Amino acid sequence: MSDIQELTLTVDLRDGLPERQLAELRWHLGLGPQPGHLTVVTDFPYVVVDDDGVPRVENEPRPLLAGSGPAWRTTGALCSALVARDGLPGGGWALTSRTEIHPDEAEEVGALLRWLAEHVHDTHRRDDGTVRIGYYRAHEDLTPTPLEVIDGQVDFVHALFPRSR
Repeated sequence: MSDIQELTLTVDLRDGLPERQLAELRWHLGLGPQPGHLTVVTDFPYVVVDDDGVPRVENEPRPLLAGSGPAWRTTGALCSALVARDGLPGGGWALTSRTEIHPDEAEEVGALLRWLAEHVHDTHRRDDGTVRIGYYRAHEDLTPTPLEVIDGQVDFVHALFPRSR
């Protein structure tokens, strides 16, 4: 079994997001340049080994949902879109993204998904506060599993990647 997971997000975000956060979201989706100051996801730990063979952790920001072109493991295409919902009830933003992720990215992707869940239209929020924002599946599975944020926790982080917190 591979560690690669397909992650598909389909969510509508409320109107009123600060331009700084929209710019960061566009970067994460591969739709714009990296902003100078990150506020949505700020920690991107990456282990490097120095010249003396001593490992150290550095912060190496990278877009988390910026896959494009043919999928590496899950078939189909990787892509993202963020469009204004001008003229639609509630306004805001429509977001769709399909990408592949690895367990090493679970914490960072989870932080982005928690942020998205905080900014969804109320239509995505159930009475118990659970927010459905898309689907995930292992590349060899045929059926996707709903992707939900429950009490501020992304369900796939613990279910699929038990090494993550």
